[in-house]
Amino acid sequence: MDLGDGSIKYILSGDGAGTTFTIDDSTGDIHAIKRLDREVKAQYLLRAQAWNRQTDRPLEPESEFIVKIQDINDNEPKFLDGPYQATIPEMSTIGTEVIRLTATDADDPTYGNSARVVYSILQGQPYFSVEPKTGVVRVSLAGMDREVRENYSVIIQAKDMGGQLGGLAGTTIVNITLSDVNDNPPMFDQKLYQMSVLESAPVGSVVGRIRAKDRDIGINAEMRYSIIDGDGRDTFDISTDPTNLFGIITIKKPLNFESKASYTLKIEGANTHPDHHFLDKGPFSHVTIVHISVEDIDEPPEFVSAAYYIEVSEEAEIGTVFKTVSARDPDAANNSIRYSIEMTTDLGKYFYIDITSGALMTVLALDREELSWHNITVLAMEMNNPSMIGSVSVAVKILDVNDNPPSLTQYFEAFVCESAKAGQLIQTMTAVDPDDPLGGQHFYYSLAPEAANNPNFTLRDNQDNTAWILTRRGGWSQQDQSVYYLPIFISDGELPVQTSTSTLTIRVCSCDVEGNVMSCNAEAYHLPASLSRGALIAILACIFVLLVMILLMLSLRSHRKKPYLHDEEDNVHENIVRYDDEGGGEEDTEAFDIAAMWNPCEAHLVGKQRQDMLPEIESLSRYVPLACMGWPGSVCVGGDRNVQGYVLSKLLEADLDPCAPPYDSLQTYAYEGEGSVAESLSSLQSGCSNTDHEYDYLNDWGPRFKKLAEMYGVLETNNPPMW
Repeated sequence: MDLGDGSIKYILSGDGAGTTFTIDDSTGDIHAIKRLDREVKAQYLLRAQAWNRQTDRPLEPESEFIVKIQDINDNEPKFLDGPYQATIPEMSTIGTEVIRLTATDADDPTYGNSARVVYSILQGQPYFSVEPKTGVVRVSLAGMDREVRENYSVIIQAKDMGGQLGGLAGTTIVNITLSDVNDNPPMFDQKLYQMSVLESAPVGSVVGRIRAKDRDIGINAEMRYSIIDGDGRDTFDISTDPTNLFGIITIKKPLNFESKASYTLKIEGANTHPDHHFLDKGPFSHVTIVHISVEDIDEPPEFVSAAYYIEVSEEAEIGTVFKTVSARDPDAANNSIRYSIEMTTDLGKYFYIDITSGALMTVLALDREELSWHNITVLAMEMNNPSMIGSVSVAVKILDVNDNPPSLTQYFEAFVCESAKAGQLIQTMTAVDPDDPLGGQHFYYSLAPEAANNPNFTLRDNQDNTAWILTRRGGWSQQDQSVYYLPIFISDGELPVQTSTSTLTIRVCSCDVEGNVMSCNAEAYHLPASLSRGALIAILACIFVLLVMILLMLSLRSHRKKPYLHDEEDNVHENIVRYDDEGGGEEDTEAFDIAAMWNPCEAHLVGKQRQDMLPEIESLSRYVPLACMGWPGSVCVGGDRNVQGYVLSKLLEADLDPCAPPYDSLQTYAYEGEGSVAESLSSLQSGCSNTDHEYDYLNDWGPRFKKLAEMYGVLETNNPPMW
């Protein structure tokens, strides 16, 4: 249809139209306008159509066609994962595969030889080789030893075009490491090791360590050590340290230089993971000798026994030797020993030990009831070296002896009701004894000999370490006798027999119908069982009135005593000591004017006062003009300054004053006895009592006041017995 006149226009569309390809709209020729790369895009889908230029309409439908890019060898082979790391065991055989390499060529493998790759080795011969077609790297030299050389670097080349001239090539590096195998036996550096250890080293202490060296590494170098022979197999032990490389020699039993000074050990070191492929390189073990010397040290003395247990009777006499302890110097010198007791373990100093023989003896009386066990520590010291001290524990048990009498468990005070009948139980008695007999406690009760025929009470021994107190009659009365004293005799069943006598106080009491005590006083008044509220209020009111009257009487009595306290101004002696500061001794000339003692008249006129303080009052003594008293032979008139005139004037004044009390007596006894039940013991005002003293109440105060009642002649006759 195209006549070449230019009436037809060609249009191109599709992949790359306008960017990669263009079309001549007049001729329809398609041209590439940029470099084509098959490896980027191998083909393009294009569409073309012819249009009438004049009518601008298509002359036919679109035609679709594919443009394929023909490959050329423009890409070299590439190792995408390089460089490579590979590991093989040492001593690998020839042909052992190390690694498989693959090179990638971007050219079209279906067109020519552009993508056919051939492998070759450029570096690493003669140890390794590579297969040309597969790229497998293999060992090409036998007996490669890691201990000689461990790492290898191999360069591999991949070339396309089948390796022909003009082909493109790419290379990569393969780092090959030889892994260890157990192909080397262990070996000790020395055939004989010398070690030493102190004899005082505790069990478990490290003596030393040894190592069998192995050129291998890792688990192939791990060792196991053992003592296979020697005279120290039972005394020492060997173990492997946490790294499994060293053998640690330790003490298994205590050492003693005096018993054995040296030991010999035959020790074997062996690999724990031998490789059966290399057993011909063995044996994978080695043996060495270890000689251990025990070094002597100065040791403290040792006792024959680790501890002592001793029993001593508490009746042992002072100076009794009850045990001899023994210690010796374990060293070869065998120094002399001196014994002593550690003071802190025998604070009471009950015991003494002979310094040379070690004999233990008592120095104080022993008392099991005070201290039943003594735990002391005995020391043994070397004479030549006092710092070397051994010790041992000595437990001393004090054996019991029946040396304490039994006694009542507590102070018993029983009561018996007035309505009690004969044979009634009023008290159960129990006793205690600080002794501890082997067969247990056994007490025997009875009435004391002086009360054996007691008409009122009897005692029954229950044979179980208790006793009952029973009444022997009825008809009890507080008015007849309110208190009975019953002596009880107690003895124990051990030899030597110990006895004691205790007194039981029994009171006669008023009881209700159920036997409950209501009152144990003879003058007690029994109120009715039930009182009304009004009666109780009346009783309380009476009690209140009585209390008020008592308070008034006490108040009046105190006021009556007050006149005896005369005006302070008349108290002459208080004038001397009444001031508020402490005197200055002989050098204090301001505290008191001595002129007042020689001539009180002159002292009053002068009126000399202290300069450092204001007196409380002018004077506590009353000035008495001696010249006006008319005293015969008065020295004041004549001006003679002496104390005698002053004292005589005050004496005259006191004699002429009818109200002046005897201050010398009242000063000491004015308030004695105030607040006491017995009131004042002073004889003052003793003549004011209008009633005679009655001493009948002494009979109610019990047996302790019996002698006092006899002195005042009020002891009742024909008194009933006290038990």
